[in-house]
Amino acid sequence: SGKTGAFGIPLIERLDPDVKRVQALVVVPTRELAEQVTTEMARLSAYTGLRTVAVYGGVGYERQVEGMRRGDQIVVGTPGRIIDHLERGTLDFGDVRYVVLDEADRMLDMGFQPDIEKILRYTPKTRQTALFSATIPVEIHELIYRYLRDPEWVRIEAILPTVDTVEQVYYEVADRDKFDGLVELLEVNRWPTVLIFRRTQRGVDRIEGLLRRKRFSVAAIHGGMSQTARQQSLNEFASGKVRVLIATNVAARGLDIPDVSHVINYDMPEDFDTYIHRVGRTARIGKRGTAVTFVGEGDLEMFDQLRSKLKDQLKPERLALYG
Repeated sequence: SGKTGAFGIPLIERLDPDVKRVQALVVVPTRELAEQVTTEMARLSAYTGLRTVAVYGGVGYERQVEGMRRGDQIVVGTPGRIIDHLERGTLDFGDVRYVVLDEADRMLDMGFQPDIEKILRYTPKTRQTALFSATIPVEIHELIYRYLRDPEWVRIEAILPTVDTVEQVYYEVADRDKFDGLVELLEVNRWPTVLIFRRTQRGVDRIEGLLRRKRFSVAAIHGGMSQTARQQSLNEFASGKVRVLIATNVAARGLDIPDVSHVINYDMPEDFDTYIHRVGRTARIGKRGTAVTFVGEGDLEMFDQLRSKLKDQLKPERLALYG
């Protein structure tokens, strides 16, 4: 909600509740994030007369079209469904004054770029465009200058890349032994809530199936699942019905689950920013948490980068399966 407030409050202060047309557009990479941003925008604008409509796939068009006909001033949506509405003629961006790309780093490197360019062509050239992200890698900078004229950079720097309430440990484990190592950690420690990260949808599905056979209470979330299935997984995990949630990086973007006790990097993150984002899923709102990273044979180069940046924050542990 902090990042949403950073762009949501200025938007709300500048929009006109008497104009019943779309004045602001917020583009997000996932359906879950669209729902969360919409909820937060509605809360922030509760007494202003402004309304927000969520636009994303996996659900029917009726409620979304109703919001547009009603004259909701803020649209929060995913690229694919926004384009669907534009092409159907059910969405008009002729009066849009502000466009926000939320999670901009993922929006520009996940194959969304052609869709983003298409959406922007439907908006006035006089609009103001803002990009918000927890991380903006160097390779994204060129794309930013393509979308923005004379951009101003606003950075909020932390003293440390991870908070001191996160205990960070790693286990050196052969790739073939990773699943056995995971089972050992889950069985021995009985951690209350565990978020496991994998790089691919197939990897998520495989670990989910294997853990179910071991009779763990587990759910999964990734972009290949239906909206209903994804929401069910989130609800089960947030309510405590299941203890373990397995996710891809993209699906976990924007998740606001305050009680994740442990994060496990089953697959080594592809870069340091991704590591920070994953670790940030635990120890939220002042609570303590633990981040566990498996280091396999092919992970040494990335692991060296982590150690060089984290120094003594990253501590070694040993699995019992290795004696």
